[in-house]
Amino acid sequence: MKNKLIISSLCFAASLTLSAQKSATITINADQGKQIIPKEIYGQFAEHLGTCIYGGLWVGENSDIPNIQGYRTDVFNALKELKVPVLRWPGGCFADEYHWMDGIGPKENRPKMVNNNWGGTIEDNSFGTHEFLNLCEMLECEPYISGNVGSGTVEELAKWVEYMTSDGDSPMAKLRRKNGRDKAWKVKYLGVGNESWGCGGSMRPEFYADLYRRYSTYCRNYDGNQLYKVASGASDYDYNWTKVLMDRVGGRMNGLSLHYYTVAGWSGSKGSATQFSNEDYYWTLGKCREIEDVLKKHIAIMDEYDPKNHVALLLDEWGTWWDEEPGTIGGHLYQQNTLRDAFVASLSFDIFHKYTERLKMCNIAQIVNVLQSMILTKGKDMVLTPTYYVFKMYNVHQNATYLPIELNCDVTDVRDNRKLPMVSATASRDSEGKIHVSLSNVDLDNAQEITINLPGIKATKAVGEMLTSKNISDFNSFENPDNVKPVAFKEVKIKKGVLTVKLPAKSIVTLELQ
Repeated sequence: MKNKLIISSLCFAASLTLSAQKSATITINADQGKQIIPKEIYGQFAEHLGTCIYGGLWVGENSDIPNIQGYRTDVFNALKELKVPVLRWPGGCFADEYHWMDGIGPKENRPKMVNNNWGGTIEDNSFGTHEFLNLCEMLECEPYISGNVGSGTVEELAKWVEYMTSDGDSPMAKLRRKNGRDKAWKVKYLGVGNESWGCGGSMRPEFYADLYRRYSTYCRNYDGNQLYKVASGASDYDYNWTKVLMDRVGGRMNGLSLHYYTVAGWSGSKGSATQFSNEDYYWTLGKCREIEDVLKKHIAIMDEYDPKNHVALLLDEWGTWWDEEPGTIGGHLYQQNTLRDAFVASLSFDIFHKYTERLKMCNIAQIVNVLQSMILTKGKDMVLTPTYYVFKMYNVHQNATYLPIELNCDVTDVRDNRKLPMVSATASRDSEGKIHVSLSNVDLDNAQEITINLPGIKATKAVGEMLTSKNISDFNSFENPDNVKPVAFKEVKIKKGVLTVKLPAKSIVTLELQ
């Protein structure tokens, strides 16, 4: 028997029996490219959770860890290389207990608070509005502020917007100047609450919809700063939440958020980040790919109410969620990051690229030391994760034109009645006309010989890099920080408009056609 699965335009499944050598074919339809892949698809998320902020991004100016104005030098430089387009802060669940005035002014005068959501850690508020927005300026990325709706007030959020963005003689602008910042920041993205169905207030969608209308009314545009207001959206399969907000809020919001985690379950063990079976690995990728069906269903609802795409969909939390590493602080969500996580990133991007007519931003959770992070730190040491390298390999697709593909590949069955293609791919053309192709062979045992047809594409050679390792569970540790990192990839040939790629088992490759 043969299974069939649509991938991009088309994917026909071949026999499920495995052999030492597999094959797949791809056709890149360069003449059909119309939609731009927004750079914000590669967004990041930094919450006051564990050591994401303190010890991850921020150590303070007086730390013996090398720093640039208090920001860790090694982490800052790594993020600059990543070309981070947008950074969401301060949460997450933390956002709806965060009162921004506690995080301004002289640090010695800032009150402490208990981080009730994440381990009961004491938060000293030494990293606040100025520290975050200055970091975004230094990284040349857009700030995405998550406002407190759950425990805050309309007045509080309205004044925060004024404090950040008013250049006039207003009370909050005067307070900002008193605290050392004369010129207002440019703040585009404003989240009106976070997970309002859960940790952000346990609200029903009808109640939140009215609350959003009230809050957003008083979050005003100052001195040329145009807010892009984002309503707190659904958790994965809650399609009713999206329907209610599209019906009751509609064009009053610029964007509607969505959260989707690749996680085994919310009760009991989620599984180890590093100790897992082959079956667990394939199940993970099947769950990861299920985001496509989730996106399609939410988009269909939005299309019904908003056929002209005035309201964007923002997947502002996504990624893997495993058990915390043994010996770490409970509630800090510190997990290792293996080659398996790298595949979750690459397969997710391949899907995201297809839906950017509606999907305008994605923010992986999270940037440092939490969940599926880019970077891990311990004292003065830092390691880059396999996921970091996928983001770096894929950043050539930022602001490029998505090129639809047709893919024929093997498909296998995985647990919970999911289907998993053994090959995933995406392609784009950048502003200089260069075409980039990213390929993932998720098969643990078999190499893939991939034939890529290039109708109308003039290219004579291809150069690229590959991410792979001996074991799918391999990761980068502080003792062995370079265990999983990209290497040059040369198993590629072009002849008469056909690109032939020999893709090793469990490998991710990005190619530039020249």
